[in-house]
Amino acid sequence: MTSSSTPDTSKAPQRRYTADLWLLVGSGLDGRWVTGELVDAFTRAFGQRCAVVRTSDLLLGVRDGRLTLRDLDGRPVATPRVVYARLISTSLSTDREITLLRQLAAMGTVLVNPIDGVLGCANKFWQLQQLVAAGLPVPDTHTYVDAPLGEVLRAGVPEPCIVKSVRGSHGDQVFLAPSGALLGEIHGSLRTEAPYLFQRYVAHSHGRDLRVVVVDGRAVAAEVRCAVDGGVRANLALGGSATLCLGLHPAGEALAVRAAAAMGLAVAGVDLLFEADGGFTVCEVNANVAWREHMSKQVTPAVVAACAMRLGAAA
Repeated sequence: MTSSSTPDTSKAPQRRYTADLWLLVGSGLDGRWVTGELVDAFTRAFGQRCAVVRTSDLLLGVRDGRLTLRDLDGRPVATPRVVYARLISTSLSTDREITLLRQLAAMGTVLVNPIDGVLGCANKFWQLQQLVAAGLPVPDTHTYVDAPLGEVLRAGVPEPCIVKSVRGSHGDQVFLAPSGALLGEIHGSLRTEAPYLFQRYVAHSHGRDLRVVVVDGRAVAAEVRCAVDGGVRANLALGGSATLCLGLHPAGEALAVRAAAAMGLAVAGVDLLFEADGGFTVCEVNANVAWREHMSKQVTPAVVAACAMRLGAAA
């Protein structure tokens, strides 16, 4: 990929279901830059052995005691040996995308990112549960099940605290609240489709974080991301800046590798917060990691190699 424009994925191989490797693309990801980057890279590396398949192309079933896949014309679909799935975590559904991954795995397909790892990243508090069980540092955090939000706040939250939805992404529904009293005044305006996390504010990391991309137990790319407006959110999707820094924060990279392993992910984007003592705390782990062009020379070949290794093992 040499152009900064979004690649045209309309010419990518579609509905060719005899391939050994699928790039499985979820709803809403067709036009993304990373999708086009991977289509180009997979085509160069694997040729006719790979195909781009959309989740919307497939029908699942059971027939004569066997699991089946069909296309929208009702034709049988042969399962691939390996699947690298790109699925939006915030809209991930156990009734939809996870059901498809379960079908593929049960039919013998190797998933680059296993189901439990993908599912564990769909909820930010599930992540914390797994990271804490692995003994990794995370910010002190409060959440709830179905208690009224006003009562949750009256029970006490960290002050100040970072407020975020358990199903948010790209910095959406994330903000810094200076006090519980202020939250009490505005909580009626918060969307309540999913619970919120109330998390210790790591002041030393205000407006910046360390993003590490991990592939098969190795940190292959890293960048320090900084907010450009003095805000708390350093997401590039919100206009933040990024500086490549692989090798400059070895302790952070080692922690990111451990976090990816704790979540059971082969390909992960791990976001770390800078602590005042020079250490790091895990902010979150992303199964559907995205990257920009400045990272493509490191990340894309690593993802291709991960798929190639699994293809060889599955041969």
